[in-house]
Amino acid sequence: MHEFIKWTASEAVARLRSGEVSPLELIDTAEQRIAQTNPQINAMVTTCFERARDQARRLMSEPREGRPAGFLHGLPVAVKDNTDVEGLRCTSGSKVFENRIAPGSDPVVKRLEAHGAIIIGKTNLPEFAAGGNTFNDVFGATCNPWDLRMSASGSSGGSAAALAAGQVWLATGNDFGGSIRTPAAFCSVAGLRPSPGMVARLQKQPFNPLSVEGPMARTVADVALMFDAEAGFDARDPLSPRDPLPSFAQCAARPQKPRRIAVSADLGVTPVVDREVRAMIGAVAEKLAGEGVVVEEVCPDLRDAARHFLTLRGAVYIARIAPLLAEHRHLLKPEVIGNTEFGLGLKLQDVVAAEIAQGEIIRRAAAFFAEYDALICPATLCPPFPVELRYPESWDGVALEGYMGWLALTCAVTMTACPVLALPGGFTAGGLPLGLQVIGKPKGEAALFAQGAWLESLLGLARLTPLDPR
Repeated sequence: MHEFIKWTASEAVARLRSGEVSPLELIDTAEQRIAQTNPQINAMVTTCFERARDQARRLMSEPREGRPAGFLHGLPVAVKDNTDVEGLRCTSGSKVFENRIAPGSDPVVKRLEAHGAIIIGKTNLPEFAAGGNTFNDVFGATCNPWDLRMSASGSSGGSAAALAAGQVWLATGNDFGGSIRTPAAFCSVAGLRPSPGMVARLQKQPFNPLSVEGPMARTVADVALMFDAEAGFDARDPLSPRDPLPSFAQCAARPQKPRRIAVSADLGVTPVVDREVRAMIGAVAEKLAGEGVVVEEVCPDLRDAARHFLTLRGAVYIARIAPLLAEHRHLLKPEVIGNTEFGLGLKLQDVVAAEIAQGEIIRRAAAFFAEYDALICPATLCPPFPVELRYPESWDGVALEGYMGWLALTCAVTMTACPVLALPGGFTAGGLPLGLQVIGKPKGEAALFAQGAWLESLLGLARLTPLDPR
């Protein structure tokens, strides 16, 4: 493994800034690492190294003085394959768009490139980002670098696996029902589901508060570094925040011990949680208490969150997929068809009731976080499962409802509209990763990064990646 790959993104950017290493050298290293590991994990599905080198040469020819704080100085990054990069293939993991070439770049890509990032490729996902296991009929399945027999989860599974294997230092993700959080858990990397609007969205319905863009990396500091480049105002997205924003990288550089933390193993929303996942949450709570943090086993009332989430998700599928059903039904996977038909079967009053319910959930969460700095819970109710399993229909003999049933812990949290930091939480006895959701106060990304950096240091798991697939 090349020494460059072992650097964090923050370390790589510092060396790029000083001139110790060039963007071209990091592109070469990433290309070699992808060639070494991608045949095993299938995380990177499209590459653009010559485009990247052209960008690097342009960047290297520009004056170094006057570059803003948070500039990435030519760091190679990967982009999920449902996010447009001008001139590159963008399939969304679907045979419908197997040969589509993006006519322009998504706002998040433009912001990253404006902040000195260099795109080197696209990462795998399930068809139309539907489901918690990364496989599709265009590129096949992505395997977990920690155990090639296992799923990398989804939908940002390609990004998570690429990070864990050291193919890139940063990667984009997006998260609806857990698509950043569950892959981060399965691959033992980090990510942020931001508050709605913090990263401007046009390609995927800017007014929808359920689906967000967010950064993925191997450490909290690196997630914050990427978030600085992604977040900000865009007049075309009315949910986007007015500049200036705080430096989230600086927040992560000043770890802060929380005073009062809530913990829950099940959030009251799932009938089963794997015993090793419960043990992981118990161990985290014990470590926090040992440091003098007040820890209480409590959570806001989320009992109806997952049910209403499915209704609102169904309504989104009407907009996104229903126009494709008539002509392309034979190309779509059953789960995508099922989601869309569920949406088409909804009554207007169902959707209105779910929107009203989400408002109540948001208000209950806001009241809860007036008393607690953060809420910690598992990202998944189970450890990584075999990659050939489409989704767990049951766990420990307990049936789970539908193909989203095993994702109840993340779906419920989505409904709160609170920012969520995904962190490695531990490992099973067999060495498979387990992950945490650290849920912050509404619009509380700055404090969340500071407290997340402190928790990351306490747990001591961040430096266990990258690794050679096994």
